[in-house]
Amino acid sequence: MGTVPQRLQRFLDRPGPLGDLLGRLEARTGVRRLYLATGSAAFLGLYLVFGYGASLLCNLIGFAYPAYVSIKAIESSSKEDDTTWLTYWVVYGVFSVAEFFSDIFLYWFPFYYAGKCLFLLWCMAPVPWNGSQVLYQNVIRPWFLRHHRTVDSVLGNLSTRALDAASSVTREASGAALNLAREAEKRQ
Repeated sequence: MGTVPQRLQRFLDRPGPLGDLLGRLEARTGVRRLYLATGSAAFLGLYLVFGYGASLLCNLIGFAYPAYVSIKAIESSSKEDDTTWLTYWVVYGVFSVAEFFSDIFLYWFPFYYAGKCLFLLWCMAPVPWNGSQVLYQNVIRPWFLRHHRTVDSVLGNLSTRALDAASSVTREASGAALNLAREAEKRQ
């Protein structure tokens, strides 16, 4: 298994977008990739605490990489990666709705965006105990299983009402158009 620095070094040495980028930077600057990665993480953390646009940066971190790997998951033949990223997006969506109502209070906390960014990174971390799996299995799924029939019923009623309203508006609009056509025809 190794110590944390050894595992981090192995992670940074793996081929892939991050490892390749760090390899090119290491070759150009002569600075070890471990130092480049920790320095970048420290800068990012400080920027999330003190920087202008921390909200945008945090949301990009929570969206850009997951969107990229979600597209790769859709294009792959494996179902497991699809489930992993669908779970992330469900948790991300629930978090975004909850954040909408609590953001007015929370964004005043000095480390809010750093904490939010860490939360989103935990939700996408490639470990079995990542935030998406923990929150989905322990909070979202039990709530869904308890309430999905009620939600299905409400959505069914809403869709029926929406179809009825659309049908009514269409009938009224076509009737009005027919009346206008008849009036125009009488004038000629």
